[in-house]
Amino acid sequence: MSTAVSCPYFYPTERAVTVAWAFPARLPLGAGFCGNCRATGAESAVSDHDLREHCNLGYAGGCSRLPADRRADCVRFTVASDEGIRITLHYIYERAHAPVEWGKLEYDCVAANWVSALDDAVVQRQAECYVGVYLERRPRATAASRSL
Repeated sequence: MSTAVSCPYFYPTERAVTVAWAFPARLPLGAGFCGNCRATGAESAVSDHDLREHCNLGYAGGCSRLPADRRADCVRFTVASDEGIRITLHYIYERAHAPVEWGKLEYDCVAANWVSALDDAVVQRQAECYVGVYLERRPRATAASRSL
């Protein structure tokens, strides 16, 4: 999957089945997601229109919830490496189309957990969704199938 961009305040909870996207596989997290907005620090519900036009897509300047004084406009993810048993993601927070913070996350496919994680629960959840969709498209061999 290529670079993904999503709103840094969007906390995805589950795949969206009620929102129609022309090409859901091209969305920033690899699929469309329902969830809530945490721009105010508290969870707030979002409409299907906002999910489609703002939450699942970064640089949601038209969103009324986006705070003027914010850390970032969007977050990008990309798979830096996939060694079969470990996936390394690079993440970048952007403001005004320029990087303001970046780093890497590592996911252990065997243990099915994060070797490293973010303090930002919203963006960490986005990373979980991104890796989940990535693994659906590129399943790992199970221990039973490796022994055959």
